[in-house]
Amino acid sequence: MSPAMSLEHRLRRRFLALLASALLLPNWAQAQDADATPAQEPTADAEALEIVMRADEIRFPRDSFQTEIAVRNLSAGEQNDERKFRVLSRGNENTIVLSTEPASERGQALLMRGRDLWIFMPSVSQPVRLSLAQRLTGQVANGDLARANLAGDYIPTIIGREELDGQAAVVLSLSAVDRGVTYSKVKYWVAEKDSRPLKAEFYALSGRLLKTARYEEFKDMAGRLRPTRLVLEDALRAGEVSVLTYETMRLRDLPERMFTREYLRRLEQ
Repeated sequence: MSPAMSLEHRLRRRFLALLASALLLPNWAQAQDADATPAQEPTADAEALEIVMRADEIRFPRDSFQTEIAVRNLSAGEQNDERKFRVLSRGNENTIVLSTEPASERGQALLMRGRDLWIFMPSVSQPVRLSLAQRLTGQVANGDLARANLAGDYIPTIIGREELDGQAAVVLSLSAVDRGVTYSKVKYWVAEKDSRPLKAEFYALSGRLLKTARYEEFKDMAGRLRPTRLVLEDALRAGEVSVLTYETMRLRDLPERMFTREYLRRLEQ
């Protein structure tokens, strides 16, 4: 083996070892609570499920679509970095998340089929399995971009009604259907008048609050009013915030064959 090839081989092995270590380390808050005893499974609530389904349809189209998302990560009000992603979604079950910026991460992609998630990287020959709960960037978990099906991932119940920012809201408790979803529990505020999502709190299995989300700046995108700004704030570290801006969104015919590991490497960004 030539010296150049030997160096390349050593660097590749070191990169793969570092990658494996990072990917095998789950979301730290979820890991702390992995052995906690789950609460008794709640009974499905038909009214609550309908509310969550309507809110899901406001957040994203039910049909296939493409959206461009900018994520700004801030600490104590100062921006640390900005990343951009292109999301291609077919219904609620199949999603591709492409990294478009920074240039150093261009070519990385997440593929979700059902609740199975893989990451593809140009320098690694085989895809690596991930969990939805692992952090993608800042306060953004993989599932925050790749999975938008709250009605399918959680069992909802109505726990009250209250006023939030001057709007009458239904307050719901969402309990995970299993441990494969992004969060163990979600407390969700939905506008009573038009089912707009307003706010969410995301919890670990132990009941610890991980982060809060606010849905803001509703604009006409892909045929209806949708939130175009999502603010995620870390509940454990004050001042750590990620702001997601949906820059564009359009309906797009996306064939089933796109959402396969074999096809993904040929997908142009």
